[in-house]
Amino acid sequence: MRLFFLLLPWLELFTLIQLGVETSALTAIFYVLATFVLGLAVLRRQGVEMFNQMRNAQQGGVLGRQLLVDDMAVGLAGVLLAFPGMITDFVALCVLIGPLRRRLARLFGAPEPEPYRPQYDQSADSAIEGQYTRVDDERTP
Repeated sequence: MRLFFLLLPWLELFTLIQLGVETSALTAIFYVLATFVLGLAVLRRQGVEMFNQMRNAQQGGVLGRQLLVDDMAVGLAGVLLAFPGMITDFVALCVLIGPLRRRLARLFGAPEPEPYRPQYDQSADSAIEGQYTRVDDERTP
């Protein structure tokens, strides 16, 4: 696995050089810029969506497996698209396709995450300490 990560930049460079040889250098440059912009757009959209889901979960909702598996995977796909190269772009496209993403997660042995439910103190003898003033006492003449 280490060897793959050491060779990945060189393989990416090789694929981009081959793209430039087969088409033109401007096409390869345009491809790199287009996938970078697409990756940033995916990251931005996914970040806003995850932020909204976290806010809803904070207000008493439940964080389900969608946030933990699907949304994080789409964020990873955005990062992979932002990196120049055709290998990471292919992996990103595989991750962006929902059914394929879930199948790959099962193939790699990803556990089924339990939904997050915030814990509340339900005990009857809990007290909240503080100071207060009655507003209606101040209004009486």
